[in-house]
Amino acid sequence: MSRLLYILSRLLNKRPAAIINSVIDPKAKVGDGAQIVNSRIGRYSYVYGSQIIHTRIGSFCSIAGDCTIGGGKHPVSWVSSSPVFYEGKNVFNKHFSNNKFEEYAQTLIGNDVWIGSKSLIKGGVVIGDGAIVGMGSVVTHDIPPYEIWGGNPAHFIKKRFDDESIQRLMDICWWDAEESVLFECGDLFSDVEALLEFFNKKMK
Repeated sequence: MSRLLYILSRLLNKRPAAIINSVIDPKAKVGDGAQIVNSRIGRYSYVYGSQIIHTRIGSFCSIAGDCTIGGGKHPVSWVSSSPVFYEGKNVFNKHFSNNKFEEYAQTLIGNDVWIGSKSLIKGGVVIGDGAIVGMGSVVTHDIPPYEIWGGNPAHFIKKRFDDESIQRLMDICWWDAEESVLFECGDLFSDVEALLEFFNKKMK
């Protein structure tokens, strides 16, 4: 397919975002093709072309396209895992019983998290502040703050910074700072130690 045909195909297949029963911060960005259901997205976080279900996303997160975050589960210890055997909506609009089953567990994405394209995040997982999920990853377990994970299933690759720096970043919670403060220290975000020193002085 030529480059022109590829571009035309992408334009023709663009779908508007669908946001259902969710709270999106006015300074967040939800792009074309995103489906956001029963979720919350913090300031300066963005997502496009991905499906977000029963998920709370912090501030300053970068979520690439074609990701699925959250979602339902099925009872694996019952005789059948079909939704027609427990209460709640299903595609058949039919039930053979009113058994109770908690289909959704809230997924928690911290602040300043980067999730690469085509990643799958299991419902109920907690991804800590500053973590990175590599493209195409399948995440079925919690990821601690400032760790890089990737693969299928996703596994630990490395920490972004040393333990002391990670703890100090968690202590200052820069993502909660007023915009005036972020303008003041924005140039320091390329230098971890300089940024930490700035906030240490601010907090005194």
